[in-house]
Amino acid sequence: EVQRDSAAPPPAEEGGEEEEEEGEGEKEKEREKLPPIPSASTAAAGGLEGGAKTQFSTFSNFITTINQKKEGIGNRDSPTQLVIPNIKNVRDLPPLCLDVRQKQRVSIDTLPQELRAPFPPEPSLPIRTKTVKDFQDDVEKSKASGDWKAVHYFYSTTFDSFLEINAAFKKDTSSPFNTVEDSGIDAKFVNVVYDALLNTPQDVQKSVLKGIINGLLQEWTGPRTKDDLRAYCILLQNPQFSNTSTYVIYAHLLRQIAALTEADHHFLVHWSKKISQKRFKQVVDRLLQFISLRLFPAKPEEFPPMVKCTWWIPSATKVLALFNAANSLISPPIISYTDFYNSTLDHIDLMEEYHNWQCYGNSHRFSFCQYPFIISIAAKKVIIQRDSEQQMISIARQSLVDKVSRRQKPDMNMLFLNVKVRRTHLVSDSLDELARKKADLKKKLKVTFVGEAGLDMGGLTKEWFLLLIRQIFHPDYGMFTYHKDSHCHWFSSFKCDNYSEFRLVGALMGLAVYNSITLDIRFPPCCYKKLLSPPIVPCDHNTLVGICDVTLDDLFQIMPELAHGLSELLSYEGNVEEDFYSTFQVFQEEFGVIKSYNLKPNGDKIPVTNQNRKEYVQLYVDFLLNKSIYKQFAAFYYGFHSVCASYALLLLRPEEVEILVCGSPELDMSALQRSTQYEGYQKTDLTIRYFWDVVLGFSLDLQKKLLHFATGSDRVPVGGMADLNFKISKSETSTNWLPVAHTCFNQLCLPPYKNKKELKQKLIIGISNAEGFGLE
Repeated sequence: EVQRDSAAPPPAEEGGEEEEEEGEGEKEKEREKLPPIPSASTAAAGGLEGGAKTQFSTFSNFITTINQKKEGIGNRDSPTQLVIPNIKNVRDLPPLCLDVRQKQRVSIDTLPQELRAPFPPEPSLPIRTKTVKDFQDDVEKSKASGDWKAVHYFYSTTFDSFLEINAAFKKDTSSPFNTVEDSGIDAKFVNVVYDALLNTPQDVQKSVLKGIINGLLQEWTGPRTKDDLRAYCILLQNPQFSNTSTYVIYAHLLRQIAALTEADHHFLVHWSKKISQKRFKQVVDRLLQFISLRLFPAKPEEFPPMVKCTWWIPSATKVLALFNAANSLISPPIISYTDFYNSTLDHIDLMEEYHNWQCYGNSHRFSFCQYPFIISIAAKKVIIQRDSEQQMISIARQSLVDKVSRRQKPDMNMLFLNVKVRRTHLVSDSLDELARKKADLKKKLKVTFVGEAGLDMGGLTKEWFLLLIRQIFHPDYGMFTYHKDSHCHWFSSFKCDNYSEFRLVGALMGLAVYNSITLDIRFPPCCYKKLLSPPIVPCDHNTLVGICDVTLDDLFQIMPELAHGLSELLSYEGNVEEDFYSTFQVFQEEFGVIKSYNLKPNGDKIPVTNQNRKEYVQLYVDFLLNKSIYKQFAAFYYGFHSVCASYALLLLRPEEVEILVCGSPELDMSALQRSTQYEGYQKTDLTIRYFWDVVLGFSLDLQKKLLHFATGSDRVPVGGMADLNFKISKSETSTNWLPVAHTCFNQLCLPPYKNKKELKQKLIIGISNAEGFGLE
């Protein structure tokens, strides 16, 4: 993953901490605008939804109390830079914007022993004896009798302070639970209490919010303890924060969590990964909703003006980053990385966000690009395309200016990357053209086939990609090996004198991304991980590229049979050395000759034993996926980055690079039906109705074959089926003919079949034998 924690955090924006220093009269006016706690009109499933907006007495003192406490603290020192700890296998979190920081309490774990002594010990936790069953019994009795006093008392006392929260929900109040492995939280009790909360009367729900306010306003006197972190972890799971009327309280909770020290964030990350999948996703969804509604509020009057709470979104995004880090620590992850996408961001000025991020050290502004996990793949594609367009325009403009400055007549062809190739020499001509025109690779691509009068309106470009990829990846060509078990290609380890063709494949992938072409390439996920290692080409040409940490799981995705054998070796219960008689030497066949390679110095003399077999497997996997193909992949890497060199690549995960290159495997044929255009047919024609009845009833395998038949790929572009511009044209041929496809234009030519049975039969034959067209 990418490290970007070296940039200095920007100073506070206008509207951050300094607003709290305004005059009392102005503050009083703003307090009147704050969203009130809802009244007691809602319960049951709706919870806080739809409640009347009456304000309870103590809420108007919330902001005042914050200011009073700040005045009592006195002048603050300049806050020091927060740095999130390095968490293994997790993208390092960006530094925190100053406008979301508050005066910090250091974690007591980070203090030397001699500095801990002056601090008084934390107060002992109150004794709470209520169990899950006791609480559930109280709730049932209250529902039956209508008397909620016992439940009201439980909620009002439990959430009144961080100490009370710990007393209620800590598994053992006598144990410290000061490790990342165990938060000490009784998750079952927390879940039961929160599940019951939204079904209680409104005065009970308001008492919880009042208690949370009290907890957030407690005086900070000593170092922060793990009990404080436990309370934060529990409060984040409160379902009341799904309602916009609680957002002021929620925002201050998020601000305090965002401003924690690196050690405290480290604990929260590891504790969060222990939350159940259901609760984890609920917290993530609430944070995403909070950001969306702050950006585009349905009722703007519900919130303070944006200028008065610029820290809301940075705080929420920072806390979301902690959950993203926790999610990445688990394999498989708790939820999909796509569950962190916020599609609302698709509608903001993405290029402004991108430029703010690029100028991070000078602009001093928060940018969502600091947190790329929240940006959807569709939004990232827009950023990459617009960034590439700007680069294309810049390069083309410079070419034009140079031409004019030399008093030469401008040629419009200089605005494009013009590739002229012969069909009979497709690979060699393409290599020569791209090698000669390195400076033009970021211009708009235009392809011409020598001796043909075709005008490239996009179709010839796509055909060039299709034919070139088909030829290069053919097994007889020897560059890539197709693995039937995993249905993917991998780099041939055969040594050769010229690796320029691997560079060509990399450039093709880069051109496809820049020109929005979906390629029918099947590389394993490991390939895209290597392609972003590193995501920016190093200035030092001696730096290794395309080398990444690989595991047995990566090998399973390419060579499952070999990976299974190595897995068996790791779990073998007998004597590995005597039974397998292997050494740290491996063998590969190259052009009919068996060659040996040592996995480590003198590997041929080191036996594989029960003690060193893990090292053997790791070295073997690294040899297969990194070292044995280094020169091939390095050429491929440089080819891709010769076209796609951009800071926008820092925003991408390996999975997202794959989707940009190859498209998404998720098919929605109903969406394809809605976006399809017709030529010679109307969508109400009988043949068209037959066609969609048949297609929607196809198995997933047949649907993929149809898509591959008509477009050249069984995957969907990032923008969805609508981006295919799929067209069905009427073929005036005999109904004895099979359907015909023009893959360069995503067009299907369909004869007017008279009945559904005939259409289905001919369509299945056509898509199952897709290499021939116009067959009878």
